[in-house]
Amino acid sequence: MARPDFVIGLIKKVFVRDMKKASVTRLPLVGRVVESLLFEGDHLICLPNDRVVEVNRDLDGKEQMALPSALAEHYVDRASHRFLMDFCICRKSMGCKDYPEDFGCLFLGEPVLSINPGWGRLVSPEEAKAHLKRCRDKGLVHFVGRSKLDTVWLGIGPGDRLFTICSCCPCCCITRAVPYVSESLAEKIHRAPGVTVTVSDDCAGCGACARNVCFCQAITISDGRAVISDECRGCGRCVSVCPSQAISVNVDFAVFEKQSLADLAGKVNL
Repeated sequence: MARPDFVIGLIKKVFVRDMKKASVTRLPLVGRVVESLLFEGDHLICLPNDRVVEVNRDLDGKEQMALPSALAEHYVDRASHRFLMDFCICRKSMGCKDYPEDFGCLFLGEPVLSINPGWGRLVSPEEAKAHLKRCRDKGLVHFVGRSKLDTVWLGIGPGDRLFTICSCCPCCCITRAVPYVSESLAEKIHRAPGVTVTVSDDCAGCGACARNVCFCQAITISDGRAVISDECRGCGRCVSVCPSQAISVNVDFAVFEKQSLADLAGKVNL
């Protein structure tokens, strides 16, 4: 049975705006309960925006993935059904001023047939891909994979049949909780296989990349130079804001394609 409309208003009221409060999940008992209820079985891969990627190999054939977004499009084509939300629940709850509230998540698989039809619509593969491109053009970053939280608030399931493609902003989306949650929860958000982020000697240490850009707070300025920690999920937003063009995202697609598909294979069955 589809969730009733009043659920959206309830979510907006209880939505955690200060993600520092998520640090309560570092308490062992609280963390285990929260994980069991909302995040059990999750595996989400962060896809760097196509516009900031440098390809690290020659493409051998047209069937191979040429851009990170191709992973999302692979599942769009594979899915039996595609449901496009009319809104992003995170941006709607936060009243986002910088990114469109009406650029919602894309959900794939048979469970989407149970989503409240007033919250969006079923779309074709072509419509789904066009939506994802619009999201990327606005600077949003895709997270793809399995998300139990989506099955909970949408009231659908089973979780292993629902594939999520979120298009997230750095200011409102729940991924902002990564620096504060327990280690086991943070580890459910993955850097895409084969993705590396590097800082060149052109870095001027201006700090633009370290100011409200990285959702996992993986960038600091040390000795006049940007330093990227292992917490980096490879979203590529830092590349977009660097005035010196000193940061680059490189993708080894031989690794990206094979390992991403393998990692998600046991998590979601479309």
